[in-house]
Amino acid sequence: MKTSIASPPQRSIQQIGQSYAQPPSVSTRRRDSLHPATGSRSRRTIVTADQLVLFSTETGDAWLLDPSDHVAARLARDGDPESIAFEETDTSFQIAWPGNYRLDGPAFVYTDRQSRRVSTIIGHPTQLLAAAERR
Repeated sequence: MKTSIASPPQRSIQQIGQSYAQPPSVSTRRRDSLHPATGSRSRRTIVTADQLVLFSTETGDAWLLDPSDHVAARLARDGDPESIAFEETDTSFQIAWPGNYRLDGPAFVYTDRQSRRVSTIIGHPTQLLAAAERR
């Protein structure tokens, strides 16, 4: 399912070293599925807002990405929220991106900037993320 939602008036979104214009609309794609182990309903959602991409997985992970710089912040792991550092003003916000990512076929590869730990995750919607990168 694809949904468009009108956004508030034009604002500037600041990322360290780069600024973005607030998008005229937000695009959402959602897929419901049945969890194979528990039989419970789970949801995978991808939201694009200008250059930013937010997505959640069937396992309860949630991520914020900037495909133009391949930076990423995990917002939740297994349904538990994780904190990220950001600053917001009336006209902009800055995100302290904790890591970088790349797509390698079906693998989502995340590198934490502080620890240098590399995580390879299978099962994230890499085909949809690759399509979002090409926009």
